[in-house]
Amino acid sequence: MDDTEELRRSGLRVTAPRRAVLEAVRQLPHADADAVLTTVRASLPSVSVQAVYSGLKALADVGLLRRIEPAGHPARYERRTGDNHHHVVCRSCGAIDDVDCAIGPSPCLTPSSSHGFAIDEAEVTYWGLCPSCGVKSAA
Repeated sequence: MDDTEELRRSGLRVTAPRRAVLEAVRQLPHADADAVLTTVRASLPSVSVQAVYSGLKALADVGLLRRIEPAGHPARYERRTGDNHHHVVCRSCGAIDDVDCAIGPSPCLTPSSSHGFAIDEAEVTYWGLCPSCGVKSAA
């Protein structure tokens, strides 16, 4: 399904900034808003900062983007949604990558106590050093 159809199915108006934001996040998974803005401006030079930020929010609100917020880092956006995957974050450079949830029943969705909540998603963040930063720290 293309971006135009996704926008229509989600109930959002199809606009050039929204399409450009979706494409930017496709090109740069886990990008922050500033990186998305820079990428969008490559194709739409006159787009406003507000249009990009509003686009990110609207797209995340309808589930076309996922907003993640690793502690101590700016919010990041990705196109991979709805599959309960997790992330690994480098403590040094902030690089982020996806980590699939365990195969089979999702153990992370069965907490020791739900306190009456109907749990439908768990957010797990793994922290460490990426390969590049690990080599630098060993040197």
